[in-house]
Amino acid sequence: MNPFGNSLYWRVLISFCAANLLALALGIFLTQRFIEFTTAVEINWSALAQGADQAYESGGATALTEWSLQQRREGIEATLYENGQALSPIRMPMSVVGSLQTWLDEKRDVVLQPWPNLYLAVQQVRGSDGQVRQLVALSRTHSRLRQGTRQTIFLAIQGGLSLLFIGLVGWWVARSVAKPVEAISRATRRMAAGELSARVEAPGRRAPEELHQLAGDFDAMAERIEALVAHDRSVLQDLSHELRSPLARLHLILDLAQRSATPDEAARYFLQAEQEIGRLDSMTGEMLALSRLEGGIPGMSREPVDVASLLRECVRRAGVEAQARGITFHLASDATAVVSGNELLLERAFDNLIGNAIKFSPEGGQVELVTHASAGKVEVSIRDNGPGVPETEISSLFRPLFRGSNASRADGHGLGLAIVQRVVKAHGGDIHAQNGEEAGLVIRLQLPLAPAGTA
Repeated sequence: MNPFGNSLYWRVLISFCAANLLALALGIFLTQRFIEFTTAVEINWSALAQGADQAYESGGATALTEWSLQQRREGIEATLYENGQALSPIRMPMSVVGSLQTWLDEKRDVVLQPWPNLYLAVQQVRGSDGQVRQLVALSRTHSRLRQGTRQTIFLAIQGGLSLLFIGLVGWWVARSVAKPVEAISRATRRMAAGELSARVEAPGRRAPEELHQLAGDFDAMAERIEALVAHDRSVLQDLSHELRSPLARLHLILDLAQRSATPDEAARYFLQAEQEIGRLDSMTGEMLALSRLEGGIPGMSREPVDVASLLRECVRRAGVEAQARGITFHLASDATAVVSGNELLLERAFDNLIGNAIKFSPEGGQVELVTHASAGKVEVSIRDNGPGVPETEISSLFRPLFRGSNASRADGHGLGLAIVQRVVKAHGGDIHAQNGEEAGLVIRLQLPLAPAGTA
């Protein structure tokens, strides 16, 4: 999993970076305020002037510049003036520059506060050479702190604020993650205890998007499992019911065969028993096929299949059965429509659909089959001209072992359309049924075409 593509990762990373930046900014601000409002050593402006003059006399402008830099590190901007000219560079606000010459011309020691939190000192100093110079010094406070003390205070405030903000961010992230995780955990425990209706539902508005997605995936999985279990229970109940009737008939037939007075009479009962066994075998085979299709089609079993050609072949094979009932086919198909799938399964699905259309069409009727490929899909529609299906039963047509009110018109176990639906789903397609505008039942299925070059 790429952490850079994960919004939760970015959320945590940005939160911690923002907390540290905020702690740094507040640390600088509070340190500065602390320095300004906690005086440790009162600035001796006169001694400062003496120090500047000694530095200048010992090393000239270069030594004075180094002395100014040292004072700057302690929060004081200072230099010497001689005849109204600065002997080394000094930084000061423009408002101070405009009034400085006036204060220099007064030729006296002054300490002013022209702006809040800004002190200006002008000090007269006479050098050993007899020259009078003037110290000009600016400070945001009238006191100074040692450099080591300043750094210690800054690091202490910085560390404290970092711990505070990181703790707050950690608590916020843990809270936003722990609540949805607990909700998912509760739902998992309920599922494990057999409560298949358990859902995560709302993991919390402030939950990260990934946990919302995980909760949604869990709910989808739980819904799928519940549906599968309900389906299996329903199929088991229906299968038990469907098996009970032929088994009861088989038991009765065998009992009658044992009581037969003549061999011919017993032979008739045995023939009926053989037919019942055949029906049971057919039903069991179809149930096994349906069960296998639930797992989809393995990738190795796929191959290019021309749907139009396969449908024509299925129609040709069904011709004998249709001819016996006087039913004609009307087939309209595109030249080719190749899908990636299993030819045997698709052939079985088409055989079931065509067989159903033949069974429910009246004698002398017509079955229409159309294939059309467009927009990456091929649509196959099969229409009979039988009685159709009551609208209330259409949604149940593809349910295993469902036999509607028209079931008495034809033999079957109610598994054919269920198998067709599983085949279509296994090929990534979709299937629908509806009554025709005039008569009959229309079943339409769509299958995705194979990528170009597959055929």
